[in-house]
Amino acid sequence: MAGPDAVLVMAWVGAFLGPFICALLIRRLLRGRRIIFAWSLAAVAAVGWILGVWAFFVEPATLTVRRVTVESAKWRGPPLRIGIISDTHVAAPHTDVARIERVVARMNAERPDIVMLLGDYAGGHEPAAVRATPERSEILRGVEAFGALEAPLGVHGVLGNHDSWFDDVAVSTALTRANVRVLENRAERIARPGGAFWVAGLADMHSPRQSPTVSGTLSDVSDAASVIVLTHWPDPFVDVPDRVALTLAGHTHCGQVNLPFLGRLVHASRMSERWACGLYGEGGRKLFVTGGVGVSILPVRFRAPPEIVILTLRAAPAVAARTAPR
Repeated sequence: MAGPDAVLVMAWVGAFLGPFICALLIRRLLRGRRIIFAWSLAAVAAVGWILGVWAFFVEPATLTVRRVTVESAKWRGPPLRIGIISDTHVAAPHTDVARIERVVARMNAERPDIVMLLGDYAGGHEPAAVRATPERSEILRGVEAFGALEAPLGVHGVLGNHDSWFDDVAVSTALTRANVRVLENRAERIARPGGAFWVAGLADMHSPRQSPTVSGTLSDVSDAASVIVLTHWPDPFVDVPDRVALTLAGHTHCGQVNLPFLGRLVHASRMSERWACGLYGEGGRKLFVTGGVGVSILPVRFRAPPEIVILTLRAAPAVAARTAPR
């Protein structure tokens, strides 16, 4: 049994046995007339049990639709509604093919103009060669479930580190079968009424074939149309130039556990502490980091609920006023 699955089994055991063990301890304390201590222990145990059940079983199974509006001085043309899905981690705890199908249906109900997939479709850390056939099949079927996504401007995606560890070629092929435009260090021009724009996707930082290169990818952009950069990791944002309207990233899971007062104790990469979750603006540049859907390492989420995102990208007011028809 893999590590996260073993932890989930222990959590189930604790969820069932915890109340009985606490009841026995409290009963013994009450017999010894330690009433205040007994009821204090009961209160602490009850709170701990509720929080544990929430973090291990309830919150990871939820799905939030986060709605964000970003105004960018580098965006031209009418607003764009972008659907964002990241870090599904199929075959990890809490995520199977049926859940991906529900995520897809929920995204379709939002009717985005375009959908961006930000990587880590595979759960676990092992390469495909050492996994059982049913698990390999489940991961690839989860990827192919994206074929049901509906967006008039298409579905575009990049790969993540778990995909590189699993089998980046197999995942990329499954995405292509699902009509997802896989962008690894290349950009594509998207035509639409009101003005075209570019989607530039970076390779995964753990890719066995190529490293992410912002400058090389943006060299594909051959005109002055607006650019959206896709990257699994937020780290490459340090190299994104001012001419990019928006960078989208995943990978962080918003810390996966976000404790009151203490905050996020674990960061998924060097720059994930700086850009952990949500919208950031630095010198006019815009970055949005989504917490994604699945879990990794531990089968837990606490104050970092699974999410898909509907992000409306629009021109900053001053830009919109200059470009409005007269």
